Amino acid sequence: MGVSSFFSFCRGLGRIVAARPRIPVALEGNRTLATILERRSVREFKSDPIGPEVWQAVLEAGRLAPSTVNLQSWSFAHFTAERWREFFGSPLPYAAARGVVVLADIRRPRRAIPGFPYAPLCEHTLGVMNASLAAMNMTLAAEALGLASVMLSETGRTGFYDAAHLAAKLELPAGVTPIMSIAFGYPSGRPPVMPPKLPVEAVFFEGKYRETPAAVLDSWREEMQAGYLAANRGEAFAAKIAYYRRRIEAAEQDLAQRVYHDGPGPAGPPRDTKGPPGGGP
Repeated sequence: MGVSSFFSFCRGLGRIVAARPRIPVALEGNRTLATILERRSVREFKSDPIGPEVWQAVLEAGRLAPSTVNLQSWSFAHFTAERWREFFGSPLPYAAARGVVVLADIRRPRRAIPGFPYAPLCEHTLGVMNASLAAMNMTLAAEALGLASVMLSETGRTGFYDAAHLAAKLELPAGVTPIMSIAFGYPSGRPPVMPPKLPVEAVFFEGKYRETPAAVLDSWREEMQAGYLAANRGEAFAAKIAYYRRRIEAAEQDLAQRVYHDGPGPAGPPRDTKGPPGGGP
């Protein structure tokens, strides 16, 4: 690491360590707000099991999440650590106690609503949007109950980067797509620091779209690189980016086949949209 890179690392790491959620003084005692703003992704869990009542409350939070037109376009495959190992042939990541595979499920509303159109991009967007809201609800419920969680996009072949693998294992029909898995358990060790976050001014604006200043992006990238180096014992951040580029290229093909499950894709010929292919139940 050169001198300039070293100073860049120190600057970025210093800002990460010093960062705190911006909670107005008048609201510091609000437990709900604290649960939301202090939630962190945890990658180290205790061996303690999650009791059935606590786990049922987490699942109920997912079931009662908001969704577009109340379509509830989600499904969840949930596992104990033992069942996960039996089913997938590998341990639940980070020694978590429970795991949930979150699925964007447009198949159910298409079966329930006569004449539901075949609109793959809209279907997939709605499915991902709604299922992600349910996933966030579950992580916040877990946090409120003393649990911790981490969203997995590819760790242990558990997310949308491995959609084809998960679809085969879970025997998912057309219209049901894996988007993530969530590992749950009681946290071990100190809470993680807040990961690099863009400032409010960079992501909120009024009226017309406003580009984030290049200097703000440079600062954020410096923090991302420093945090990655510190957490991964000097492994180059650029190498990880290159790895994800390869994963994305492969995942793109798998996801396209699931999203356009009844047709050749956006470049193909027009499709009949008078009713749902395959019809009813």
